[in-house]
Amino acid sequence: MTSASHPAPPASRHTQGFAFSQAQFQTIVEDTLRMARELGASDAGAEVSEGVGLSVSVRKGELENVERNRDKSLGVTVYLGQKRGNASTSDFSQHALASTVKAAYDIARFTAEDPAAGLPDADDLVSAEEAARDLDLFHPWELDADTAAQLARRAEDAALSVSKHISNSEGGATSAQQSHFWAGNSRGFRGGYASSRHSISVSPIASKGRDMQRDAWYSSQRNALDLASPEAVGRYAAERALSRLGGRKISTCEVPVLFENTLAAGMLGALVQATSGGALYRRATFLLDSIDTPVLAGHLDVDEDPFIINGKASTPFDDEGVRVRRRRVVDAGVLQTYFLSSYSARKLGLKTTGHAGGSQNLRLSSRRTRPGDHLDEMLRKLGRGLFVTELMGQGVNNVTGDYSRGAAGYWVENGRIAYPVHEITIAGNLKTMFQQISAVGADEYTMGGKTMGSLLIERMKIAGA
Repeated sequence: MTSASHPAPPASRHTQGFAFSQAQFQTIVEDTLRMARELGASDAGAEVSEGVGLSVSVRKGELENVERNRDKSLGVTVYLGQKRGNASTSDFSQHALASTVKAAYDIARFTAEDPAAGLPDADDLVSAEEAARDLDLFHPWELDADTAAQLARRAEDAALSVSKHISNSEGGATSAQQSHFWAGNSRGFRGGYASSRHSISVSPIASKGRDMQRDAWYSSQRNALDLASPEAVGRYAAERALSRLGGRKISTCEVPVLFENTLAAGMLGALVQATSGGALYRRATFLLDSIDTPVLAGHLDVDEDPFIINGKASTPFDDEGVRVRRRRVVDAGVLQTYFLSSYSARKLGLKTTGHAGGSQNLRLSSRRTRPGDHLDEMLRKLGRGLFVTELMGQGVNNVTGDYSRGAAGYWVENGRIAYPVHEITIAGNLKTMFQQISAVGADEYTMGGKTMGSLLIERMKIAGA
């Protein structure tokens, strides 16, 4: 989709739109840590943040909602040895800071000791130079409600103009969001940065006779100048809705399944969940003790890069101020490392991997993928089976790996889409599904901080009519 002409962000990007400066945040954190120290805390951490945004929605050309948000918060963690207390406030006055620190201190006093509790080891924390690394994450969008509504209308109008069968809409929306924070702890960590996320979306409804189908599309970027044009968003959303008309049920079967690139990131998310510290130390995962063992098909690699410029999950440090690194998570199908915070690492007797707060810009790739392996080629590889474009429900058991989701998409014959299908359930087990990934497309898409192409699984059970 082509980029649009949007109102240009202002030249100054450092404090645009915020009520508090970074310097003010730094003072709040220092005051908070001092108060904790004066009460007798053995260690303490604090994070102060502010978020500002505008969201506008329209439906059938009429303005529906205008929402402005401005939120601020201070979170304090106090340690008394290995006893921990947390408290928070949205009041930044000195009296409120003192009360919040005292509340965290009192909670810690009456909390049982936890051998894994504590701040990260000093050696794991980022240096001041590392913490200040600029990853180009902040692009404020000087957007007023009228302009936001115009962009949403353009997306909706474009969708409605595609076909006479697009006669209704659940609306179009524009959102501009930005935030910043500053954090510090008693072991020397200090750091923070501003970030932004903007979007344009639309949800048209297609109808033909008694058949009615809805679909949606959106564009989301840190920089508004990188957003797809409202017209491109609207047209593509309409095409998706129209293509679902005439959907059929299919008989129960077991066939290859191709996941659209927009859904494939969910498989990567399931891998992260199964290899994350919380699931591991609770023994609530189907991938226990899986380091140096095959967890994916042998042609697959998973790489992580927290330093991608303008990346959707980029960061110079994790939520604890721990150093992050580029790394290979899966090499030729073999798991190399977990996703651990300081707490979960201690519970497991391991070292933190810098993942308090989650994964950072993951990419799953196949050593078999060729540059021409876009959707048409992936459908040809599928041959006869199901192309899934929508998933419903939360039917994933992280303990056993059992997978069962409501789905909709298209039946494929001889490598070509034959007709849309709906009211089906796809089922399998993630441990088997991971090993049966036979191809990954070159049609890469980034959902959140996870990037991959369409994903072909050799065989899954389809529960139909």
